[in-house]
Amino acid sequence: MSDTPPRLSETTARHLREGLRDLLLASTVVLFLIIFLVQPVRVEGTSMQPQLDDQERVFVSKITYSVFDIQRGDVVVFYFPGDPKKSFIKRVVALPGEMVQIVDGRVMVNGRILPEPYVPSTYCDNSSFGPLYVAPDSYFVLGDHRNVSNDSRHWGCVPRTSIFGKAILKYWPPDDFGLIR
Repeated sequence: MSDTPPRLSETTARHLREGLRDLLLASTVVLFLIIFLVQPVRVEGTSMQPQLDDQERVFVSKITYSVFDIQRGDVVVFYFPGDPKKSFIKRVVALPGEMVQIVDGRVMVNGRILPEPYVPSTYCDNSSFGPLYVAPDSYFVLGDHRNVSNDSRHWGCVPRTSIFGKAILKYWPPDDFGLIR
């Protein structure tokens, strides 16, 4: 009886090397995507209902705003101005240089009522806010569920440097998969 362990066949060894190489390549691609292109984010709270629910998962594009400007209506993910360890997800309602105010729950930008088809009337309160001038390189953001949202009405505008991406796709739970409007 020999104490020598059995050798792997050349075919098995080649398959193992190829599998390891493929795993390393896939891991590198995923890491590249997460670092430079998209990042998965978990929604915490109900402030973006009905569009996004608590614990849903979304993909955030990290390159969109290096190519395009932030637009009114975009759903953005940003580092919370009061604590950069936290990230929030909200909708942009006013852009740099604009005057925003809320009168009886209706958002007005530069004196005009902002159409907001994404906000059900039951999700609005009748509060008033402002007027507030949005500083250069800053954005006024609100949650779609205004009754429960902690947003720019409470802590001010979000600096452009705090916004790290645009929420583009819900991927979890699978039955709610789709683009974010």
